[in-house]
Amino acid sequence: MMRAMYIVPVLVVLGALALSSVFIVDERKKALVLQFGQVTQVKSDPGLGFKIPFVQDVVYYEDRILGLQTTPLEVTMLDDRRLVVDAFSRWRIVDLVQFREAVGVGGETQGLRRLEGIVNPAIQEVLGSVPSNRVLSEDRTALMNQIRDIARRQAANLGIEVIDVRLTRTDLPEQNLEATFARMRAEREREAADEIARGGEAAQRVRASADRTVVELTSDARRQAEVVRGEADAERNRILAESYGRDPEFFAFIRSLTAYEVSLQGANSSIVMQPDSEFFDYLRSDQAPADPAETPEAAPAPAPAPAP
Repeated sequence: MMRAMYIVPVLVVLGALALSSVFIVDERKKALVLQFGQVTQVKSDPGLGFKIPFVQDVVYYEDRILGLQTTPLEVTMLDDRRLVVDAFSRWRIVDLVQFREAVGVGGETQGLRRLEGIVNPAIQEVLGSVPSNRVLSEDRTALMNQIRDIARRQAANLGIEVIDVRLTRTDLPEQNLEATFARMRAEREREAADEIARGGEAAQRVRASADRTVVELTSDARRQAEVVRGEADAERNRILAESYGRDPEFFAFIRSLTAYEVSLQGANSSIVMQPDSEFFDYLRSDQAPADPAETPEAAPAPAPAPAP
């Protein structure tokens, strides 16, 4: 009985020692076995590992690709324009021993700080040597590759591999935005004024051309009308002369009737003349005047003034 009482505690202690000497490495992790702060074993493959209980410790590190979002920083470009830039970097630990010696007990958190201290100066170095329009053009990819290469060379001393660096934002500082917008508005207003001026000039040319065309067409129409009117008057005079030559007496009679019609229009027409005037020869007798060719053309006499 006394022996059994000692065996059970011994077994418990041995079991505890056995359990404490075994550790498990997940497939997403890597592990370092440390003895008094010194690395004694590197466990990179997933599975069981063994260590000396109470003497050695196990520290786990990520084996997956990690991300780093840098804090925004202002960069002065080659053309003296300032841009607020931040970037996103992907990285992983490739040398556990070197990483441990570089960052100490801080692990991945300290690794992020150290990596950001590498990426930000690389961004300033690359972007500070080019004008701002290259950052906003197709050269952006080449610039990001340059930043990645610089960060990759410097991060190799930390046991870190920089897989990629991408610029996520390139904006103007807040204090420069209003000035930039004002300059853009002024440029657009100037362009609009230029377009309005060119449009007004073109409209003036069109109106002047239209006015000139109207004057030319009107003048030509008047000329043609005068020609037609002259031809008509000539034809009328020719017909009148021909008619007069054929029958002078009939022509005189028609002219007298026309003079009567013109003179005696209206309800209160009055004519003042001598009673024996030749104007009424065709009204006093059915005989024609002795010399119709000499009969004067009757014209409407002015109306007498009203009695006071």
